[in-house]
Amino acid sequence: MKYKLLVLDLDGTLTNSKKEITPNTLQTLTEAQEEGIKIVLASGRPTYGVAPLAEKLQLEKYEGYILSYNGGEIIGWKTKEMMYKNLLDHAVLPYLYECAKKNQFAILTYDGEYVLTETPDDEYLIKEAKLNGMKIKKVDNFLAAVKHPIAKCLIVGDPDRLAILEKEMYEHLKDRMGVFRSEAYFLELVPKGIDKAQSLAVLLKEINMTKDEMIAIGDGFNDLSMIQFAGLGVAMANAQDIVKESADYITLSNEEDGVAHVVRKFILDNQ
Repeated sequence: MKYKLLVLDLDGTLTNSKKEITPNTLQTLTEAQEEGIKIVLASGRPTYGVAPLAEKLQLEKYEGYILSYNGGEIIGWKTKEMMYKNLLDHAVLPYLYECAKKNQFAILTYDGEYVLTETPDDEYLIKEAKLNGMKIKKVDNFLAAVKHPIAKCLIVGDPDRLAILEKEMYEHLKDRMGVFRSEAYFLELVPKGIDKAQSLAVLLKEINMTKDEMIAIGDGFNDLSMIQFAGLGVAMANAQDIVKESADYITLSNEEDGVAHVVRKFILDNQ
């Protein structure tokens, strides 16, 4: 099979523990793009947090794509055209806010380059802002501040306590929206049906490709759907066990240039 589309999760996949793309991986992905391979950066991060890696990989030059918010938005990076968007229903925000407040967790959302929150000093919230290279904006009232369209909210906090809240919120919201953790301390709250596979299906139709022409590489639970959907689904060696069990191939870890290994094995060596 001649693969044409390479879909990459970011944290734990494309980047190492320092949140960097290694020189070897960068060189390998550049070679692949020179051969005509299109890259999709697929992440739970907001678009602003994905953009620096898109620039590093020159996705504008090579006509790649950003799939952010776990599939809530798809942007063609050459033209910056919004190809797909799925927004959170504002009617559910009071419940999300109440859940965070009663459990003394921080809740946040995004506005351009800013993370909006009432609790700017929360350690997990600071971690999220740093991860995405975003500024923290303190607001006096979260609900009053969030009047703009948003793709997701995030509740952050102690993993053990957050796991309990996740179950409670999932049971209450499972028919209305998605509730899942992308990290042990990050609880994602997104529109119903949002996942990377569903959004990739939209993209494939737009660019006239099939899933059999796609390689998807990831490590986390939120990568599971795209790994199962892709023609070649790849799990990192550092992936969660359920992800490895669902993959067609397990590559090296993100500390060992696992993405570069896949690209050389399945794309460049077969050109």
